[in-house]
Amino acid sequence: MANHCRETLIMRTTNMNETRTIRLWVGLLLTFCWNACLVSAEAAEQPHILFIMADDMGWKDLHCQGNDVLRTPNIDALAEAGVRFDNAYAGSTVCTPTRASLMTGLAPARLHITQHGADSKSFWPDDRLIQPPPTNHELPHETTTMAERLKAAGYTTGFFGKWHLGGDKKYWPTEHGFDVNVGGCGLGGPPTYFDPYRIPALPPRKEGEYLTDRLADETIAFMRREKDKPMFVCLWTYNPHYPFEAPEDLIEHYKGKEGTGLKNPIYGGQIEATDRGVGRVLRELDSLGIADETLVVFTSDNGGWSGATDNRPLREGKGFLFEGGLRVPLIVRWPGVTEAATVNETPVVSMDLTATILDAAGVSLANGESLDGESLRPLFSGGKLERDALYFHYPHFAFHKDNRPGSVIRSGQYKLILRHDDDSVELYDLQNDLSETSDLAAVHPDVAQELKGRLMEWLEATGAGMPEKR
Repeated sequence: MANHCRETLIMRTTNMNETRTIRLWVGLLLTFCWNACLVSAEAAEQPHILFIMADDMGWKDLHCQGNDVLRTPNIDALAEAGVRFDNAYAGSTVCTPTRASLMTGLAPARLHITQHGADSKSFWPDDRLIQPPPTNHELPHETTTMAERLKAAGYTTGFFGKWHLGGDKKYWPTEHGFDVNVGGCGLGGPPTYFDPYRIPALPPRKEGEYLTDRLADETIAFMRREKDKPMFVCLWTYNPHYPFEAPEDLIEHYKGKEGTGLKNPIYGGQIEATDRGVGRVLRELDSLGIADETLVVFTSDNGGWSGATDNRPLREGKGFLFEGGLRVPLIVRWPGVTEAATVNETPVVSMDLTATILDAAGVSLANGESLDGESLRPLFSGGKLERDALYFHYPHFAFHKDNRPGSVIRSGQYKLILRHDDDSVELYDLQNDLSETSDLAAVHPDVAQELKGRLMEWLEATGAGMPEKR
């Protein structure tokens, strides 16, 4: 009897151990399968990316940015669904450097692309004290673009609009990682906004058709074709860059409304036409059922030109190193990551958008590679960025010749401008003087000296081209 009980106990113990072993292996197997599914899901969850950039749109050129005259309901709705950055900066105060910095994630100073297109003696005042340094205006093939990185990661890539990173076809978007290019060439602005546009990369379609509407059509057609695989879509509008042309019905609305927030009713029409095109593309995301799978970025390539728009309370505009030339609107909607209807005051810059897009797509850099921007993802969950300053370098005269060549550091509440013609500095407290009316360099010489030293170190580290005394 005792032996029988002992045998029964052994059998039960053995069965229990076998059961535990089986359960353990089943658990490990399920865990393995679950992790494998997660890895697979993560690999498949590359979001579509829609990157919209206006040309010369100022910081105050949107209703959601405080302009009570302009009608921008579609872009305002995008801001309500995402994060609006109130301290966003372009990579440069003119277009070509910013575009190069966005495509590569590298600062214009590092790229030696620091002027809007080829520098021209027509920009240089006769009484200038310095000679601007040489600058590239084509995006060299030695650089690796965001489109090339995304294409290698499985994205289909489409470019629609203004490129301005080289006039020769060998520098156009399809030579830098884009599968499709509609409108991207060396032009800084369209000969006209009405078809026939005379844009080399955009054949005529319907006489009198408005350019921004055409680009929206082309973008929508691309998304419809390619929606079943990850898409990287750049809609970089020519609007509201010169020449000043808009649909007559939109111009009519702004006639008689000139004043604070609007200088020119045609410009108001161009802003609204931009919003109309953007709205159509955003609604198509909904129609295709992919809005929740799409990271949307909206921004501008530099501040608004003071001859066209009212940048107040910011000082000056395009071509100047004051806030009016550098600050731009920025909205990011990233479903599942960003919180709706939020405003972030962190100073951010164009190159951060490159880093953010690559982060969203799961693209890692090779060993030894780095960007001059940081992913904005930490900001969307209450975190902070690692850097403590932003830098800008514009050692040229702009097309209007009214600026002074210089470089900038912004750190915390302070912004220092170094003028290259006489090596002088200006110091502004942006927290208390957004309009940059009071130069504090003589009031806080220690702050000015420390910031200038850091700026000079950055210029040397990037190999920035510097002007020479005449």
